Amino acid sequence: MKKFSNKQWIKFSIATLLYALFCLWMQNAWLLLGIILLIDIFLTQYIPWGAWKRSANPKVRNILEWVDDIVFALIAVYFINLFVFQNYQIPSSSLEKSLLVGDYLFVSKLSYGPRVPNTPISFPLVQNTLPILNTKSYLDWPEWGYKRVKGLGHVKRNDIVVFNFPAGDTVALKAQNPDYYTLIEEVGRDRIYMDKATFGDVIYRPVDKRENYVKRCIGMPGDTIEVRNNQVYIDGKPAENPKDMQFNYYIETDGSPITEEQFKRMNVSKEDRIMVSNGGLLSFLGFTPSEDGQYLPVYRLPLTQKAHAIAEKLPNVKKVIIEPDALGGPTYPAGYDTGWTRDNFGPLWIPKKGATIPLTKHNLALYSRCIKNYEGNTLEEKDGKVYINGKPETSYTFKYDYYFMMGDNRHNSADSRSWGFVPEDHIVGKPILIWLSLDKDHSLFDGGIRWNRLFRWVHPD
Repeated sequence: MKKFSNKQWIKFSIATLLYALFCLWMQNAWLLLGIILLIDIFLTQYIPWGAWKRSANPKVRNILEWVDDIVFALIAVYFINLFVFQNYQIPSSSLEKSLLVGDYLFVSKLSYGPRVPNTPISFPLVQNTLPILNTKSYLDWPEWGYKRVKGLGHVKRNDIVVFNFPAGDTVALKAQNPDYYTLIEEVGRDRIYMDKATFGDVIYRPVDKRENYVKRCIGMPGDTIEVRNNQVYIDGKPAENPKDMQFNYYIETDGSPITEEQFKRMNVSKEDRIMVSNGGLLSFLGFTPSEDGQYLPVYRLPLTQKAHAIAEKLPNVKKVIIEPDALGGPTYPAGYDTGWTRDNFGPLWIPKKGATIPLTKHNLALYSRCIKNYEGNTLEEKDGKVYINGKPETSYTFKYDYYFMMGDNRHNSADSRSWGFVPEDHIVGKPILIWLSLDKDHSLFDGGIRWNRLFRWVHPD
């Protein structure tokens, strides 16, 4: 029998201990079979893992050394990305001014506990599509069910959370905004499937390969949430508003334009500065034209409470009004008339694991997506009865906890008011650090890097 050196035993013992702890964390005894591989790597070496190092050709050795380093790096990045943290870039203004477009974040998977991937065979650092090749970055098989291992905590109210977009389970590749279900209401299912030049192929995506969104968790499992005149209520009590919450306002001037300095005082980016020229809209908003039929300049701007106070005091501003509710988009649930709007929404109960609801017509409209799409049941109505998984049922008990997410930029956020709840299996992690922040209103060497935001911790407030 081959004699092993003390050095081999030490390396094997350390590797085995770390791997055993990983298996314990994953709560999967089958993974312990991997110790057989460790025995061969560090001790028996029946498989010639480093045979390429003995090649007589130095070019072959050099190439394979690079391949070995790249493969090791990809595996290491893959595991770090899955179980520790991942990078995320803020793509939209949904959370301004708390998080800005151009912020690059470290998102902690450990904060809420990392998920075991639904699609374990995938290319690292790519969400769902390989760049350039424009093909899927993952294999559909094997596909595993939901499992989350123990983390450092749980989602709390007002946490900023990164999650997989729930309504992104089905996607029209050439028209991903608005989501597929809203498109059905707008143009019809038949047109989406027949007009591939406009909408492209319609595909399904597993949970972990749906697009990543970031919002603030406003409603917790079991809460009843309501929005009245832009104020959120939880179980009938006013919720604490984010410090930098924004709404859209229409600002009429005396004829002179708002200056660059005034925009900076209000902290409004160039992308958010919209001049309104639609006479019908201006008339609807209550602005009146002069005798020659011309309107004074009117801007549509997202403003915080502080910026709103500044706008009202500007010498060239005549009138400031908040954007009316009628200009908001469609609300959840798609295809069912609740009478709810963007600024006056609910009351809506948020499903909680273990809670049971009666299967009334109203509840089916609100929760059928949870029952079918998120919890994997079949659901149909026939002869006045509701069938779940082929059996007649009068009630349903939820398997998951759900959350209600909103953006701080309340009039410029497609959030749970538009597409509904976020199931617990869609939770990705918690942003903890801004490691880079780029301002596209400026060049890289002229204010393009927001130095004051670099290496700032992300706090709920």
